[in-house]
Amino acid sequence: MTASNALDHLHDERYGDSFDRRNLDHRSWLFVGGRRRQSLAGTWRLTPDLFEEGLRQHWYRLDGTPPDARTKPWDGHPDEGYDVRVPSCWTLARPEWRHFEGSAWLSRHFRAPRRADGERIFLRIGAANYDTKVFLNGVFLGSHRGGSTPFVVELTRVLRDDNRLDLCVDNARRPDRVPMHHFDWFNYAGVYRAVDLIRTPAIFVRDLAVRWIDGAVEVEVEVSDGATGIARFEIPELRVAFDVAIAGGRGRARAKASPRLWSPADPKLYDATLAFGADRVADRIGFRTIATRDAQILLNGAPIRLKGVCVHEDDLRLGKATSDADIRRRFRHARALGCNFLRLAHYPHHERVAELADAEGLLLWAEVPVYWAVDFANPRTYRDAENQLVELIRRDRNRASVIVWSVGNENADTRERLSFMRRLASAARRWDPTRLVSAACLVNKAKKRIEDRLVRHLDVVGINEYYGWYDEDVGDLLAIGRNSRVGKPVIITEVGAEAPAGRRGRPDALFTEDKMVAVYRAQVDAVGRMDGVAGMTPWLLYDFRSERRQNRFQRGFNCKGLIAADKKTRKRAFAVLRDFYRRWR
Repeated sequence: MTASNALDHLHDERYGDSFDRRNLDHRSWLFVGGRRRQSLAGTWRLTPDLFEEGLRQHWYRLDGTPPDARTKPWDGHPDEGYDVRVPSCWTLARPEWRHFEGSAWLSRHFRAPRRADGERIFLRIGAANYDTKVFLNGVFLGSHRGGSTPFVVELTRVLRDDNRLDLCVDNARRPDRVPMHHFDWFNYAGVYRAVDLIRTPAIFVRDLAVRWIDGAVEVEVEVSDGATGIARFEIPELRVAFDVAIAGGRGRARAKASPRLWSPADPKLYDATLAFGADRVADRIGFRTIATRDAQILLNGAPIRLKGVCVHEDDLRLGKATSDADIRRRFRHARALGCNFLRLAHYPHHERVAELADAEGLLLWAEVPVYWAVDFANPRTYRDAENQLVELIRRDRNRASVIVWSVGNENADTRERLSFMRRLASAARRWDPTRLVSAACLVNKAKKRIEDRLVRHLDVVGINEYYGWYDEDVGDLLAIGRNSRVGKPVIITEVGAEAPAGRRGRPDALFTEDKMVAVYRAQVDAVGRMDGVAGMTPWLLYDFRSERRQNRFQRGFNCKGLIAADKKTRKRAFAVLRDFYRRWR
């Protein structure tokens, strides 16, 4: 079948309405632990589509008729694009694509996997930035919004022996998105995490949450199609085995157990399985508690000082894509600083980060990109933000390393924002009552105190402050400590200064390593004298791309990293923070 290139599409400005389905959200979730995956990584065809002609002209319906056999001209075809790798940030594939913002088509052919009678086939995309529309064999299957969380679509009903998969991915910055059009990192494009086919039985386990509550292992199970029956949960090493009654697709049960509790010093993990009918899933899980008492954070009932650093998902070569080697390098550098904690800014990072942190014993703050001035009054924007939060929670709530869900960063304290963020905090607790909820808040600089109205809805208060850099007097930080009585733990979630690696000068000269050192020395001196500070995550580990920063020293980079963008060159402030963490108790 060949689509017509009639001129009607030139005058149709509602061409996108039928594609804005947003049906691929947390409700179509598929638990993937322990499942076999068929990777669709490799060479795909990419067609940039700045004017969205593909949706206007229905490129996804174009067949494989050879060009010399076609009877009508065409403006684009998914099979005729450029070769790119998936997963990757195609923004980095060609110089002329570096600042492209808009839609592009990513297409590939694949053979359907062999499957038994009744088996179902799902496509799982680890992340694609930002709006993704999925087409298989000329059929539109749905759309997903959000640039950093996984989503799933069932392919079974339109699957053939030979298939063409088309993804229309739009990374345009827009005011109603999360984040909105104004943010402080690079807007990479592409399908930059794994794309897999997954087989399941006709009735399958959709989700499995495992918690440690009041001396018991508790599991919450969701299965497909509203099924009823008995699921079997087991942790052989703990000699834990019990049934979970499933009714209407859901069930919950618990059993007493005595696991060795997970901690940074002893990151013990247990193999767990759940079977329901013909389906079986598995996970590696650590058990621990996280709570607060007054200004303290308690891990397994004992106070812990969170010595951390912020990290972005950014690489000179890979962009926002990553690898186990890249993640482990981040961890090594954080360990060299003396960190036990990482703030994953400002969006959900790759799921392997939490999996590896579980194994290596690092604590994590996980965040959604409710960043700066999103459209807080827009119900569609809230729906997008909550869905990203729930997808993050469903993905990582079995990870012992994750101790904080953050619902936003540096938002002005308005009535609309308070309602928006309060609802997000409530959603986080509804989906996971076992972790702390926080946000990185602003302080009242005039009154020198924490008075954000969101504080009463948080378990832990994050504050971003740049005294010594954007604000001159570090003594104001001490005043904030004296004037603020929030009755909750406070984490200084951002602080820092900026310098290209190797640039020297006077200690008061901006954009020099000497100024950066002076700021860090003043900051750690102040923090060391403050009561009620439970942790600290300076901004940040590595320099990273940010096109809004264009002075002569930045040239498209935020240079506040303690290590340069090459991920090798340590700046002098690295040692200042390392030495402080060694003595901070």
